[in-house]
Amino acid sequence: MPESSNPRLFGLIGHPVKHSLSSYMHNAAFKKIGLNAHYCLFDIEDSELEDFLLKPDKIFKDTEGNKIAAGKIGGFNVTIPHKVRAKEILENNFSSQTDLANNYSNLVGATNTVKRTASGFSWYNTDAPGFIQSLEEDLDFKAESEFSVLIIGCGGAGRAVISGLSSAYENTNKTIYIYEINASAKDQANKFYDKFPQVKKDLKFINKSDFSDTIKKCKLLVNASPLGMHAGDGSIVSKEQLSKDISVYDLVYNRQTQLISDAKACGCRASGGLNMLLFQGVKALSHWLGQDIDSEVVATMREVLIKKTKEL
Repeated sequence: MPESSNPRLFGLIGHPVKHSLSSYMHNAAFKKIGLNAHYCLFDIEDSELEDFLLKPDKIFKDTEGNKIAAGKIGGFNVTIPHKVRAKEILENNFSSQTDLANNYSNLVGATNTVKRTASGFSWYNTDAPGFIQSLEEDLDFKAESEFSVLIIGCGGAGRAVISGLSSAYENTNKTIYIYEINASAKDQANKFYDKFPQVKKDLKFINKSDFSDTIKKCKLLVNASPLGMHAGDGSIVSKEQLSKDISVYDLVYNRQTQLISDAKACGCRASGGLNMLLFQGVKALSHWLGQDIDSEVVATMREVLIKKTKEL
């Protein structure tokens, strides 16, 4: 906690959270802006989530041991495993004041950014637009009148990718192929998108045996699974299945994955997920402060993330 008195407080809730880079990114932004504010990490277990959201006088400890009343935290990010349940609790108890932002939150079925207001909360999903901004800036991705994409994984991260693509390119004729090894996640995604026929009409689940033929049809390949997060992880896509005609995006940001290494070796445009982390954070900060974030502040946030990932 900074020495200056009464800083505005922001934070991250999840379990676990100590590994998060968000505090470095946001605290660097506050310093660059000249704002007396501090971003804290709160390790909140499932049994504590409802109290955190609904009891403003309840005291919680951040990872630095500071005791802080939940109501003092003006805005916070939500990470695994609370994104879906936090949205459900908020919807059952409050009316979000921002319908536009709620569009992404509803399409993803999860919230990752919450702002405390005079009458309760507004909540958003900045993962989806953060992915789209990174995709377009890092890979120079342009949606043609007709295109196909293959997404590996349709859990929370995969749904953010699906929803981002569906919303950003809603007037484009597209096919979103999905490969998901987890039967439960696949079933949940199928049921979830029953509520959004405009999205589901674009989705097609495939089996591993369909991989080679499907990739040949696609303009974009996205890894939204955890594979690649750990040293020594392989890739679900073989090098032989890649060609320079496909762009490759891997949401993993803490290392260069085997998928990204193979893609670059094949001459593909390829990017890891560091800028998705950055842009979702920039959008969250913009919601909390009610203002656009200056490019110099964004550059500072990026520099900190690059430095910290090198230290991992």
